[in-house]
Amino acid sequence: MDAAFAAEPPADELVTNIHVIGFTGERIVVCRAERGRWFLPGGTREARESIDDCVARELREEAGARLAGPLRWVGAHRCVSDRPVPYRPWQPHPVKAWLWCTADVVIDSAPTCPPDGEQVVEVRAVDPAEAQRLLSAGSGWYAELIDLAAESR
Repeated sequence: MDAAFAAEPPADELVTNIHVIGFTGERIVVCRAERGRWFLPGGTREARESIDDCVARELREEAGARLAGPLRWVGAHRCVSDRPVPYRPWQPHPVKAWLWCTADVVIDSAPTCPPDGEQVVEVRAVDPAEAQRLLSAGSGWYAELIDLAAESR
């Protein structure tokens, strides 16, 4: 898959994945999967699911959180897949987009962790520098994304 980041939001019909940089005050919500990897809440959009509905579902499943304000787009990875078929039958193919957004959130329960989703073992609200440190263990571009999200507030 080839992916390039752009600050402009993609067309709604291209969005297959949505990730949220959730703020509780000045802190950012991060989740740790049972395999030890830290990540931002988000995931694959279901068939006929709106962006807002996807975000609400993913926040509940992975962070035990809910939206406390509107979504604000930060940008998106515009992707071109070299696979012969889409990841899910209802998704656009071969061009798609992974949307990155920010929102104020409230952590008010435990993650629901459906059996076919990420199995989350820890949720934290941390300062942006700690979020960058935890997330960058898997990929260095997260630091820039966190900076962009903090600046866009």
